[in-house]
This record gives sequence, structure tokens and C-alpha cells, in this order.
Amino acid sequence: MSTMVLEIVTPERKVYEKEVEMVLVKGVEGELGIFPNHVPLVTPLSIAPVRAKVGGKEEVLAVGGGFMEVRKDKVVILAESAEFPNEIDVERANAAKVRAEQRLSLSSKASDEVDFKRAELALKKALNRIDVAQRR
Repeated sequence: MSTMVLEIVTPERKVYEKEVEMVLVKGVEGELGIFPNHVPLVTPLSIAPVRAKVGGKEEVLAVGGGFMEVRKDKVVILAESAEFPNEIDVERANAAKVRAEQRLSLSSKASDEVDFKRAELALKKALNRIDVAQRR
């Protein structure tokens, strides 16, 4: 089966680099499935799991937004954050979820638009981390 390289990089480190058969991501416009020899593209990513098929098995990482560049034989994801399921502290993610939900309920006024957007983003990141951690 044909493969391509998937590389996921954060500001801190290269998190992932492997030959994969397929990559599934959630872009801001919707879900994308990338196979080898895909048409080149660059797209922003949503806060969502990134799934890669490797040897018939699926590997999942929690990615906290960023950009994806697709080339003929390589996919590069420049992510704000990326974690494997076993790296996620579920208690910490649940605490972040609770804090974000509390901030959302408190900052529902129009004058708190910046706080509302930050809380909404924090909630999405926490839910993404919890979802990926449950796939262990």
C-alpha cells in the first residue's frame, strides 16, 4: 500500500513523524481525508483529534489547532499543541473543562466578548483532550 510521511510539529518539539497510509483531520471548513498523492493544499485546522492510519491501525493525537500543508508525499501539521492519549492528564483536562464552563456562564455579556472567546477556546481544547484520552 502507498504511504506518505506525516509530521506534526509544535513550537516546543517534533511530536510525530511516521510513514502513514491516511490522515484524517478537521479543518475549519470541515473534515478532510488525505491519502498519498493528494492534491497540494494548505488549510487551517480546528481543535480536534488528528487520526493517522499506520499498518492498518489508527493512531490518534489531540491537536489544538494550527495549519496543515499537504504535499504529494508528505503532510506537515504545524500545531499549537499536540498530545498522544497517554500524555494527557485527564484530571487536569476535566478541571480545565469545568473552569471554562464556569467562565462561559459568567462572561455571557457582550462586554466580556474577549473572555467569552478565550473560555470557548479553552473548553474546546479540554473536550478534545478528554475525547482523545478516552481512546487509550
